[in-house]
Amino acid sequence: MTKGREGGGGMKYVKLGYHLFITHLSTLLFMSLVLFGILSEVSLKLDDDIRQLWENHILELDLLSLVTSSLVVLLVFFTTVYVMSRPRTIYLVDYACYLAPEPLQVPMNYFLQHIQKFGLFDPKSIHFQQMILERSGLGDNTYLPSASHNIPPSSSMKISRAEAEAVVFGCLDELFEKTKVKPKDIGVLVVNCSLFNPTPSLSAMIVNKYKMRSNIRSFNLGGMGCSASVISIDLAKDILQAHHGGGGGGGGTYAIVVSTENITQNWYYGNQRSMLIPNCLFRLGGAAILLSNRARDSSRSKYKLDHVVRTHKGADDKSYQCIYQQQDETGHIGVSLSKDLMAIAGDALKTNITTLGPLVLPLSEQILFFIIIVARKVFNFHVKPYVPDFKLAFQHFCIHAGGRGVIDALEKNLQLTPELCEPSRMTLHRFGNTSSSSIWYELAYIEAKGRMRKGDRVWQIAFGSGFKCNSAVWQALRTIQPESQKSPWAHCISQYPVKIPEVYKFN
Repeated sequence: MTKGREGGGGMKYVKLGYHLFITHLSTLLFMSLVLFGILSEVSLKLDDDIRQLWENHILELDLLSLVTSSLVVLLVFFTTVYVMSRPRTIYLVDYACYLAPEPLQVPMNYFLQHIQKFGLFDPKSIHFQQMILERSGLGDNTYLPSASHNIPPSSSMKISRAEAEAVVFGCLDELFEKTKVKPKDIGVLVVNCSLFNPTPSLSAMIVNKYKMRSNIRSFNLGGMGCSASVISIDLAKDILQAHHGGGGGGGGTYAIVVSTENITQNWYYGNQRSMLIPNCLFRLGGAAILLSNRARDSSRSKYKLDHVVRTHKGADDKSYQCIYQQQDETGHIGVSLSKDLMAIAGDALKTNITTLGPLVLPLSEQILFFIIIVARKVFNFHVKPYVPDFKLAFQHFCIHAGGRGVIDALEKNLQLTPELCEPSRMTLHRFGNTSSSSIWYELAYIEAKGRMRKGDRVWQIAFGSGFKCNSAVWQALRTIQPESQKSPWAHCISQYPVKIPEVYKFN
């Protein structure tokens, strides 16, 4: 495994050296011409006295000193160019996941009885939701917002804002407490919430609450689906690498990414089956992540960001429409999930890992992958596509807990072990599908189990509307000890993993 990492890392530095050489080729040529001109001018002005000095080995020493000094200057110049032009390392200082209060828990029997009392769903729709719940992989301790506990459920802009404030502020309060970073030190703020985008924005809501500084670079991403947290990380990374200055001193700054979804305003009250599935799977949750581009934060940070790979299949109509918000025949708004969703997700994953593979896989796996492609595409051999062994590149996998079928498909297609998929299955069981924040609950599970070691690499895989498949690769900077209190799993990690039945039995 060590050799594989070194091989992959070597290719990265070869590409980096090539990029730097081409980028600064004009400077290199200019310096060479200047040096050549100086030496030519010196040679033209040589007279008998200078030749005499040469013969006496005096000028020979001076010229040797000049060449040596020039080489040293060139070495210092190109070292400086390399150091100044390479991208800054992005550190994940810490993160926080929202843990809702216990009264908001939704046992499965309670959920089923509740939707029956709504008086909004016909018997066939209730039976359909029961079948989805039975095979969903969710447990009895997931959460829904307070508005969803009312009969009939209440939905308004005010109540939706209250949900957003509870989740977002809950995450951020914990994050600021854990990291001891002041809100005014934050230079970049990125918020993603797919289906709830009020005016002023959620990012403005955060700036107002924490009285952040006036020159903060804030962004609010909407409609990006369950993969939006990786998109937000990528955006924050680009900004941190482009703008080195900022708050906190020391020539760097902090960025905060907030990932959440709003349940209150997006519950579906109709009877169209494709729109009822989100009601059964989506639950309350959110996460806040603190990033830094300051080298001084490396010693206290948990991870560093190695790669982000994003795949967007929106050019294809089926991919674009497979997760689609619309009105049903009765005017109720909901999100429709296509029957082709799993096939589309598989296609997006193939494209994503084709880009990600060369960045992370050991050379041995890359060679095998290349040989099979040549055999299939060039020589038309009828051989099965080679699936690289990503277990050689990663110690941990955080697969978006979108549903049991998503996790099953990735476990099979990537040939993962049950233990590697355990964080995703247990997150789905304990918290449900919390949309874009689910990959952070999964990372917290790995930490709570005490499995994260220094040097370990984590692959976060997320799928979302559009259709998108996005990957983030992190490397642990230290062995992470389980947190006693500040973790969404702290109160229950001893009970996990649990055996999840194929079919949940309602009382």
